[in-house]
Amino acid sequence: MKRTNLAVPTFVFLYALSAAAQSAGQKSFDTMKALAGNWEGKSSMGDTAQVSFRLTANGSVLMSEIQNPAQGHAEDMVSMIHMDGSRLLLTHYCPTGNQPRMQASASPDGKSVTFDFVDATNLGSPDAGHMQSVVFTFLDANHHLEEWHYVDHGKTQVMRFDLQKKS
Repeated sequence: MKRTNLAVPTFVFLYALSAAAQSAGQKSFDTMKALAGNWEGKSSMGDTAQVSFRLTANGSVLMSEIQNPAQGHAEDMVSMIHMDGSRLLLTHYCPTGNQPRMQASASPDGKSVTFDFVDATNLGSPDAGHMQSVVFTFLDANHHLEEWHYVDHGKTQVMRFDLQKKS
């Protein structure tokens, strides 16, 4: 009888821990979904950037498209953000022709979500140029920052976008 009495609370405790772990990714995804709309701002190079976020696939995917006329030519980037079980993933479709996948982790205060490199398709070698990480920082409902980290043969370049919501 005592074993049964301990088994139920232990099961409930473990189930609650599992639910909390699953909800962290979902909570970050819900935060990211609030970005839906059109944004405009400046890149760290002083160029004007336009970013759109759109929910698709019945709200299960958030698509981001960055249009940045960097150094006189278009640098369009598309990223798809979605849940994979309890993980929040971002797949980045890069102008370099590879597709890094990154997994999210949220800051303890919930004001930023960081996506870190997991793997990539079409990456010629591990040191070939690719996006390594991106950090979304939420300043308020109409203002956020994006910091994209690109690594090429051990050298990191960071592109920052300071964005205001337009619609």
